Amino acid sequence: MSEPGRLTRRLGLAAIAAALAAACAPLSLFATLTPKDPAARSARNVAYGPDPRQRLDVYGPHRDKGQAAAPVAVFFYGGSWDSGRRQDYNWVGQALASRGFVTVVADYGLYPEVRYPGFLEDGARAVRWAQDHAAEFGGDPDRIVLVGHSAGAYNAAMIALDRRYLTAVGVDPRHIKALAGLSGPYDFLPLTDPIAERTFGEAADLPGTQPTSFVTKTSPPAFLATGDADTMVFPRNTVKLAARLREAGVPVEERHYPGVDHIRMLLALSRPFRSRAPVLDEMTVFLHAHAD
Repeated sequence: MSEPGRLTRRLGLAAIAAALAAACAPLSLFATLTPKDPAARSARNVAYGPDPRQRLDVYGPHRDKGQAAAPVAVFFYGGSWDSGRRQDYNWVGQALASRGFVTVVADYGLYPEVRYPGFLEDGARAVRWAQDHAAEFGGDPDRIVLVGHSAGAYNAAMIALDRRYLTAVGVDPRHIKALAGLSGPYDFLPLTDPIAERTFGEAADLPGTQPTSFVTKTSPPAFLATGDADTMVFPRNTVKLAARLREAGVPVEERHYPGVDHIRMLLALSRPFRSRAPVLDEMTVFLHAHAD
């Protein structure tokens, strides 16, 4: 590509990033245009259940013959539990695969068809699929990490911390070696936000909807990151969950990135914006330390 072409592409990506931050452009455009890490999609549109939203894609790292099995990452995207599709996060799947993880990017049921706890039950089923099929892609089913951003970070945290979801689908929670949550809502009672009210308002046990309610000394180690410019999911959520984990004696790395807002936390995983904050490097170093 010529230098003017590269410049045009960089400017285009910057404009898309700005538009995403203002919630006025589809993430699919970013997923189409952004340069991606060298990792191959190993499988696409795989069913992990009968519902049309129960589909996933798999991204595998480049591996040498005879190399030991890789840890497995299951990534849950955000979108206020009412939007999102796995195809728009291909660059996240490839980023994690490039760091040595067999990576599953899973869709899950969305509002209004699904309310709490339906999307968590879907997430647990995706983890069960990953456990059952990881070896087919060079992954180790006994070494799984859960990763999520925003509402997806909530999903990852609840599945990792509240053991009922995994045990219900026959997954031993001890196979979850670590959790990584980016800009996640983990402690948001009382329900004052309209999105939270419609999604969780029918729950009979509201404290039971909060990840902070399920921390124990056997909870998996956690990498919890937020941006100090995040006004969508306030950093206090990360502070509260990190503090609860520390009190229980669980290893936790809490990171606050200056000048990073809610969307740019996610975009920092991409190649064009990785230099803005070392989210990917710090997160994957932590995950490998606890999964390898």
